[in-house]
Amino acid sequence: MKLLFVCASLDLTQPFSATPAWWQLLKALYEIGVDVVATPYQGPTIESLWWRAEPNPAQWQGDGFKAARDLYRKFAGEAPPVQSPPLSPSPSQWGEVRMGTVIDNEAFSDRLVRQVAQTVIAPLWERHLDRILTKQPDIDAVIFLTVPLNHLVGVAAEIQRKHNKPVIYYDGDVPASLPNMSGFASGFRIYQGANPAEYAAFISNSKGGESALKELGARAVHTIYYGADPDVFSPVDVPAQDIDVMFYGHGREYRQQWVADMITAPSNAMPDSRFAVRGTKLGDLGRAKTLPYLSFSKLREYACRSKINLCITRRAHASVYGSSSSRPFELSSMGCCIVANPYEGIEEWFEPGKELFVVNSQEEAIDRYRYLLDHDAERQAVGQAARERVLKEHTFRHRARQLADIVREHI
Repeated sequence: MKLLFVCASLDLTQPFSATPAWWQLLKALYEIGVDVVATPYQGPTIESLWWRAEPNPAQWQGDGFKAARDLYRKFAGEAPPVQSPPLSPSPSQWGEVRMGTVIDNEAFSDRLVRQVAQTVIAPLWERHLDRILTKQPDIDAVIFLTVPLNHLVGVAAEIQRKHNKPVIYYDGDVPASLPNMSGFASGFRIYQGANPAEYAAFISNSKGGESALKELGARAVHTIYYGADPDVFSPVDVPAQDIDVMFYGHGREYRQQWVADMITAPSNAMPDSRFAVRGTKLGDLGRAKTLPYLSFSKLREYACRSKINLCITRRAHASVYGSSSSRPFELSSMGCCIVANPYEGIEEWFEPGKELFVVNSQEEAIDRYRYLLDHDAERQAVGQAARERVLKEHTFRHRARQLADIVREHI
């Protein structure tokens, strides 16, 4: 099997949080025998041992549009989007849905960028993909990997018409990406003005988001959860576990209360315990110390030096059933003892009480930390059980095989 991926980005230095996961997925596809070709929607082309790279046909245009949008937002005082409550059973709160096209009350900057992208960038991408598929007719399918699908309206339909190959859209940000959730202030809103019906199928990271994607017009919907590469996220020997409780993440956006309840208040209530954080824009962290970022390997060391690792999931993912995110799998793959905030569907991946712990309040968090810090053997057993679960069910090779099976359904 040979697959062409249009990736949102391949540049690990850019603020696209899913990019490390996509590297692991493409690597896993290579490892199971898939021939991978990758071309970035934003940023530079990056070659690797696991995929053949094709250029970004609109790099300067894309960088320019993003810079212009950000500049306009800054000087116009345009308010960033605010994430809505959990999914409504009715599409009425998402905006209008007409013939598979989503219309919503976009910010002016997003609407302008979308309109320019459809006029200028979409034709460049249509010609680019046409050239690749003409030169490499053995490609079996094209997968758009979390690119702004409302920038490329009509491209998938034309490629499928001309080359008779399925074009599949893979959204790794459901439900945060959906119209009623508004997305994140730093990103594009991808469904406004899009036509999901032009794709052969949709894949997402969220079981609970399947019905919403169907309501938006997706013809077929599949779920692939995030995972971890156990060779990358593996335990590392450290001299000692000198950090009691550690959290790695960026931003309070949509998890303010749990940051306060699981870090700020407990660190103040437990002055003899060492709390640490590696991240930015997290606000008041009480007595928790901020660790410096040095490299990925250092982050792995921090996690393994910590007796307890926190998984504080943002509201959108935590409140919609089975909406996977990377962190639980990464921490589990390193054999960490995890304490998590309430997360709908977490039992799909790990057994609470055996492979991780879930706390429902500030008081419960403090009690759980104190108990685990006093019971080394139990803490270590939970971390080991979590890694074994990853090796059994949640590696990116598992996800790669799922993806290959889905593609075969649509060839």
